[in-house]
Amino acid sequence: MTTLSTEDVRLNFDGPLAIVTLARPAKFNALTAAMIRALDEAADAIETASDCRCILLTGEGRGFCAGGDIADWGGLAPLDMWRAWVRTGHRVFDRWTRLRVPVIAALNGHALGGGLELAAVADFRLAEPHAKFGLPETGIGMVPGWSGTQRLVQRFGAPLIRKLCFTGVVLTASEALAAGLIDEVVPEGSVLDRAQALAAQISQRAPVAVSLAKDLINAAEGEGGASAFESIAGALVAYTDDCREGVASFQEKRAPRFQNR
Repeated sequence: MTTLSTEDVRLNFDGPLAIVTLARPAKFNALTAAMIRALDEAADAIETASDCRCILLTGEGRGFCAGGDIADWGGLAPLDMWRAWVRTGHRVFDRWTRLRVPVIAALNGHALGGGLELAAVADFRLAEPHAKFGLPETGIGMVPGWSGTQRLVQRFGAPLIRKLCFTGVVLTASEALAAGLIDEVVPEGSVLDRAQALAAQISQRAPVAVSLAKDLINAAEGEGGASAFESIAGALVAYTDDCREGVASFQEKRAPRFQNR
């Protein structure tokens, strides 16, 4: 187990699989600022774990995530809401979307508001039949703040997100599947097993190819395109004789002799 800054988020490594669990079941895993920081720390640990090939993101208890905890943000001054709560959550969710290995969200229960935005960072979303999905923010005078009006539109389409955001309608798991919001509905109590089976299938593929494919697909969706293309180009030129010659000439304080290879 990797120690994080809060006991409300757990990170375990099981071979090539990283398992991140939101562990605040009494509050349906509603996110606090400390939990957002812990998700950032979990991303640090995962990125430095070279053997990690897949991530399973889930919640403890009967809910995946009920969104941002109103008790944590409800009393914030407007500027603090901007500077800290929204910007920090946005940065961390963006980072999770761009992790180098696939993320599977095992939705053991409701994903509402920020919980649905968190589920959207994943590459796959598997849900149990009792799970429900929605964006309730406008019902309390708020708007989605962690890319609900941006990433969710890119991934699931504007008409669906308009419906969720403007009307507050809550979708059942079967309705979410039909709308393309989730990838599978699995039998009650089996979402972790199904997610682990999918992770094992992914882990059998060539890990570098999977990571590069994820970068390219993200770029096609408008996620991190500049960094994806530049990192791939940087890796490509690092293999060239010209790059090795350039580094050697710099270290030896002489003019480079490039050979176009």
